[in-house]
Amino acid sequence: MIPKHRLLTLLSASALASTLIGASGELPIIAVSDLSKLVPVSVEGFTGDAGAAIRFDLEVAGFELTTPDKALLLVSGSSAGNLTGRVTDRSRNTLLNKQYTGASARAQAHAFSDDIVALLPGRQGIARTKIAFRVETKGVSEIYLADYDGYNALPVTQDNTINRDVAWVPGQRMLYYTSYRTGNPFVYSHNLQSGARQLIAGYSGVNAAPAVSPDGKRVAMILSKGGSPDVYVANADGSGLKRLTTTKEDESSPCWSPDGRRICFASRAGGWAQLYTVSADGGPMTRLTTTEASRTTEPDWSPDGKTIVFTAQMGGFQICTVPATGGRATILRPGEDPSWAPNSRTVIFTRRVGGARVLSLLDVPTKGVKDIRRISGSCSQPAWAR
Repeated sequence: MIPKHRLLTLLSASALASTLIGASGELPIIAVSDLSKLVPVSVEGFTGDAGAAIRFDLEVAGFELTTPDKALLLVSGSSAGNLTGRVTDRSRNTLLNKQYTGASARAQAHAFSDDIVALLPGRQGIARTKIAFRVETKGVSEIYLADYDGYNALPVTQDNTINRDVAWVPGQRMLYYTSYRTGNPFVYSHNLQSGARQLIAGYSGVNAAPAVSPDGKRVAMILSKGGSPDVYVANADGSGLKRLTTTKEDESSPCWSPDGRRICFASRAGGWAQLYTVSADGGPMTRLTTTEASRTTEPDWSPDGKTIVFTAQMGGFQICTVPATGGRATILRPGEDPSWAPNSRTVIFTRRVGGARVLSLLDVPTKGVKDIRRISGSCSQPAWAR
């Protein structure tokens, strides 16, 4: 097997010609460092759920499935029994050769996919991550948990009421969400291991949109107890409540910077929805410039701190990104409710299909989109575990 440092050299721009160009010289050079370029890969030998999962995972991660004569990486193996997987380059140098065990063929395939993605410098696999989301059926909405591709979906709540605004506690099997289970919109925490729920915010008026800090010690929320919906922050159990904004207009959709110092949110303080940031310890709110995008809401800060994804309302809902310091926004595609994956590359979002909503995965650099497995009901407000 080729050592890691040697692989980085093989896949660097300077050594890429020997890796990518076959004897015919017909294959174009693609710099792996250019994340907007699809990486050609061939996959052979896998069948059933394992084969489908590997192909799905790689396409989501920015790979293009092709024939062996055009591929940068050649993936082969068997899914009969425990999965065995091998990856070679165009010169048939072995980059990965491993057997996988796990609870299911899909779990083994996801582990193999993540190892393939990790072969390319600067890339992180996400095939074994989890998502939570809202499922609405006949006016009732429950919180669901699933694998990132929509498989193994299970209800977290069965309250026969409205549950929404789900958020993960980073690094823990715990969610926060808004529930009408007692008749009013209150914020709860929900331990996924024990099933225990705790009331976090049950004030008069609106209690909504919880967002947990990266260290899991604080939670930002939208509360209207002061007269209008404002951003508040509290300890994880709801104690130590502090008001961060005092506008007369609506605030919504708070999210945290990865260092836990600032909170980004949407506000109508300027007359229409725009993005702002404020110190998590309090202070003036600062508008975030989003040139080329208007009526902006639903921000989510990427885990690497570099980019904010958001929804803009411009002739329909559009998924956009902007540097975390503000600037020119990039319009990616129609959609809403964006949430970053742990790799700061992939976004899960909601798109409308007829009268229903479905969840899709967006590879931001290439703009490739794939729907996750659908379940009965209208799915929205996804949140990615980090």
